[in-house]
Amino acid sequence: MPRFFSRVSALTTILILIGLSVLGCSQAVNTQIPDAIATPSIIPATETEEFVPVIPKNAEEIIIFSYEEDGYAHLFAYVPEKMPITRLTSGAWDDITPAASPDGKKVAFASNREGFWDLYLLDLPSGEVIRLTNTPGFEGAPTWSPDGSFLAYEAYLDENLEIVVGPVDSPAENAVRLTTSPAADHSPSWAPGGRQIVFISDGDVILADLDRTDDGRFQNLSKTELASESHPIWSPDGRRIAWASSSQSIGQTGIYVWDATRDVPAIWVGDGDYPAWNSLGNQIITTVAAPNATYFTIYSSDGSPLQTLTPFPGRLNGLTWANLVMPDPLPGEFRQASELTPAPLWAANGAPISSGASERWDLVNLPGVRAPYPQLHDLADEAFIALRERVTREVGWDALASLENAFVPLTIDLDPGFGEDWLYTGRAFAINSLMTNAGWMVAMREDFGSQTYWRLYLRAQVQDGSLGIPLHDLPWDLSARYNLDPKIYEQGGKYSTVPSGYWVDVTALALQYGWERVPALPNWRTYYRGARFTEFALTDNLDWYSAMLQLYPPEVLVTPTKLLPPTRTPTRTPTATRTPTATRTPRDTATPSNTPTPSNTPTATSTPPTIIP
Repeated sequence: MPRFFSRVSALTTILILIGLSVLGCSQAVNTQIPDAIATPSIIPATETEEFVPVIPKNAEEIIIFSYEEDGYAHLFAYVPEKMPITRLTSGAWDDITPAASPDGKKVAFASNREGFWDLYLLDLPSGEVIRLTNTPGFEGAPTWSPDGSFLAYEAYLDENLEIVVGPVDSPAENAVRLTTSPAADHSPSWAPGGRQIVFISDGDVILADLDRTDDGRFQNLSKTELASESHPIWSPDGRRIAWASSSQSIGQTGIYVWDATRDVPAIWVGDGDYPAWNSLGNQIITTVAAPNATYFTIYSSDGSPLQTLTPFPGRLNGLTWANLVMPDPLPGEFRQASELTPAPLWAANGAPISSGASERWDLVNLPGVRAPYPQLHDLADEAFIALRERVTREVGWDALASLENAFVPLTIDLDPGFGEDWLYTGRAFAINSLMTNAGWMVAMREDFGSQTYWRLYLRAQVQDGSLGIPLHDLPWDLSARYNLDPKIYEQGGKYSTVPSGYWVDVTALALQYGWERVPALPNWRTYYRGARFTEFALTDNLDWYSAMLQLYPPEVLVTPTKLLPPTRTPTRTPTATRTPTATRTPRDTATPSNTPTPSNTPTATSTPPTIIP
């Protein structure tokens, strides 16, 4: 096996920390990278040698991931076509961002099971969970050094996410900060060679060279202006880095692979939002997010699909694929967790007001809710009340007590383009958008094909780390379109900086209770209200018209054909004719005679003219 694939020695690791210590004593690290990017010298001269992974004894290639199933995130194990999705942890808390140890016997992860976000260690042979940190601040996304002695992780320090390195047994003690920039630095991944750590800084992929302490230590590998990168991960041979990218105008959203041995940009390999390599480095597993669902698939390293899209149970919160030592049979802790069936979060309780072919339902008032019409469909009010209680508990304040809209009667005209909005069905509500102006809510832009959706985060009332989690991704500033910049106006806003503090993903929480987000209208870039970024609908797999028939009879929904007002039948107007002019009657004339004729009766010699009136 080539020497550069072996684990770094203890002396090498100490040198890493010495270098980091020097960095920590110097001035603040600036992760803003100059335009010129040199290809890092990651791979030694033996780059053409075939990679052969080190496989621990009795290990098996297993996928460990975290997803939400009952409003909480837990760890699960999975082997395609061999072991079904098996729960490893359970409880009224969140377990996220798992990372497998090099020896395949442990999984480091983050959890808030003790009230605050700390790092924990899951021992696979025994199922025992060991706490590694105990601080009021957030620690998460651990990654192992190649020799298994140290962890690099993200920590919320000075109201910002930073990358920190510490020994595995006590990561927070004698820890060294790799970054001290004002940007949000998170999602680290330690290179198999031990000399580099890659991470995300305000949406860009940054490579840290641990052998350097000067300004050239950090290099920007993505350099994308209108895209946001996330979840970088090294291939096992240390030659490539895969990451997810969400593009807003250029390029493609999906998984990109950057090759350290070639001086070329990263190459798109397929759709996805959270990649992980297998132990050979020739396959990538990833989840593919849909507007209100999640799938997973597997690609070869060149982008060829190896598995069709398969439904995934929930939203992903961490993923690793490695050779792990999983005992058979499973320890008691794992068996107990795997047999747990979460109880439903809510249940509809209502009856139709009419039966038969025209079955219709009533509207129910929402107690304590301020809205123009604080009502919802009788089959949707329980889901809203349960979600409201959960949001209040997770966020620390009643964010759903004041709504921009709930049910909207047909007699009310919404804005143009809202003619078939779900608010008319009584199965939707819109959170008060004024909370964005007050700094209590932010929206993340997510594009799926030609449609744009939004992910909403609410700011936790208590900012001591006991509620919420620090934001990692860049929010989208819809109001930036009003700053008189034509370019920003045409794209409907711009990315803003990651705000400080702890936040709750209300979109993911709402989906657990059946509430789906709705897409923005096609003209949202130039029409602010068309973004519809605060609206959620409980569709129950109904289309809009079928949902409307649960409230209204069909004849009410028929739009009459518009007719022009009646007019008189046109008649032909006679054409004026010329009146004949009166003519004179010619007078009689006497016939001359040479011989007069005698007569006993006198005769008139002339006749007077007759005037024709």
